[in-house]
Formats: sequence, structure tokens, C-alpha cells
Amino acid sequence: MADEIYYWQALNRALDAELAADDSVIVLGEDVGLYGGSYRVTEGLYAKYGEWRLRDTPISEGSFTGLGVGAALAGLRPVVEIMTVNFALLAFDAIINMAAKIPFMSGGQFPMPLVVRMPGGVAKQLAAQHSQRLEQMLMNVPGLRIAVPATPQDAWWQLRQAIRSDEPIVLLEHELLYFSKASLDMQLEAPPMHRAQVRREGKDLTIITWSRMLDLSLRAAGKLADNGIEAEVIDLRSLRPVDWERCAASLKKTHRLLIVEEDSHFAGAGAEIAAGLGERCFYELDAPPQRVAAREIPIPYNATLEAAAIPRVADIVAAAGKLCG
Repeated sequence: MADEIYYWQALNRALDAELAADDSVIVLGEDVGLYGGSYRVTEGLYAKYGEWRLRDTPISEGSFTGLGVGAALAGLRPVVEIMTVNFALLAFDAIINMAAKIPFMSGGQFPMPLVVRMPGGVAKQLAAQHSQRLEQMLMNVPGLRIAVPATPQDAWWQLRQAIRSDEPIVLLEHELLYFSKASLDMQLEAPPMHRAQVRREGKDLTIITWSRMLDLSLRAAGKLADNGIEAEVIDLRSLRPVDWERCAASLKKTHRLLIVEEDSHFAGAGAEIAAGLGERCFYELDAPPQRVAAREIPIPYNATLEAAAIPRVADIVAAAGKLCG
């Protein structure tokens, strides 16, 4: 039976289920224990599982993420919460030089069952140093897998799948999604973790997006339908690997591609997707792929400027209309 719940609650239930199922699962991070997490994701779990399983750490991302790597090597299944993706820059040595490379450098002798959860994205006036996305940096690292759940259902599925995996997986969660509400059916069978999903069927163009931009893209698709343009909206759900097959199948139907991302336009995730699909579907395209992305500036603090710095529904509608002639 499906319940209407918040995104953070889906993550909380996923952690609860995996902590109950496997004693080797532990959670590390700032305020994940007694306080219950900055976004309530670990609420109630400290009282249920104790300080051995829910470990509050010092404000030292490099240290406790490295501790997570060591715990994974020692046979545990750590879930590391970095309070915001902006602070993950301090943990990149542990994530990139250790977690992503040890399984390969050891010839597969050392698996890396490590999950790193990172809230991020442009929220509400958090200014330049707390509004970054950084997915393009992580996408460039062989050995990492990156999941980007946009709904409570995917948050429930993908966090549980990540914890059970023997590979290092980064879960990128958007700060404005935590208090978004949608249905969750905990009995529903999960699709593969990195399979894209068609969220809206269409025939005139394909909109590929992920995370919070899914909501904006679906709203834009509704407005486009009022003008006679039927957009197919694909939620990638994963940025590494990318489900090229599902994306290519859509393009063979629509022949036009629009990529919507909150991150920077230059050298962003959208650039890789456009290039990858350009290589695979060149003769299917009736027009060059187009991208809607953030402006090439640090995110401003001012609310009006902040809103103008990242894609809005009107921007997606305008780009799609232009692409369809």
C-alpha cells in the first residue's frame, strides 16, 4: 500500500530497514546521531540503534569520510552523510583517491561497500558557497557510481540498493526535495538502480533531466502540451552510469533533445549527455541537442538574482518551443 510521505521520510525508512536487516550497516556524519540529521533523515534512529551504529563525527569531512573508507575495508557497510555537497570538496581525497580506486588497484581483492549521501543544489538564499551542485566533478571519476533520486519512491529504492552494493556509490539529494511529498509503496519491486524512467510520454521532443529539475520539466511539459507540443520527460535517476539505451529509444521516437540541469552549462553533466547521445543517435536527430542550465556565475544570495541564475519553467518552455520550431 502506498503512503504519501516526504522525501526525507523515505530516506529515513530506507536507513531504518537496512540498519535492521544488517548489523554491519553504520551511519557516520555531523549531527546524524542525537540531533537526527540536518534534514531529519536520521531522526529516531539513534534512539533505536545506539551510538555504535549512528556515529556523530567532528566537523572534519576528510577525516570521517576516510573513516568510512576504512570501515568498508574492514567489513562494515558505512553510510556517510556529508552535511552539504559543498563540504564534500574537503572529502574528495577519500572519495576519489581512496574509495573509487582501491577496488581497482587491489585487483578486486577489496570491495568498497561505501555510500556517501550529499544534500546539495540551489535552495533558498544559501549564497555561492552553499549552493553548488558538483555532479560534473564526481561524474569524471571512474570507479564511482552516482544516483540522483528525485522522488520519495526512488529515494527509498536507491538508498537501499546503494547500501547493499559492494561498490562506492554517491547519492546526490537536492535540499529542496526533502520536504516534497509523494507516494511511497515499500512493497513495490525496485527497478535496476541506474535505469532511467520515462515520467511523461511524448512524441515531439525528449526532455532529459534529473533531481529537482524533474519537477520543473514536468510542469514545463504540461504548459507545452497546452500549445500542442508533446514532450517526453525522462528522469535519468543515475549520472554514472547513464542509461543510454532508454534515452536513445526516446530519441528514435521524438528526434529532438533538450537537456535540463541545475548545474553549470559549461562542461556540465548535460554536455556529456549531449555528446553521448550525439554519438549514438546522430542520424536520428532533426536538430542539434539543446541545453537549459545555470548561468555561468556563482549563485547569488539575492533571491531575485538567485532565481534568475538557474533554470525556471519558462526557460524550459521557451527552449523546447524554439527546438520544435
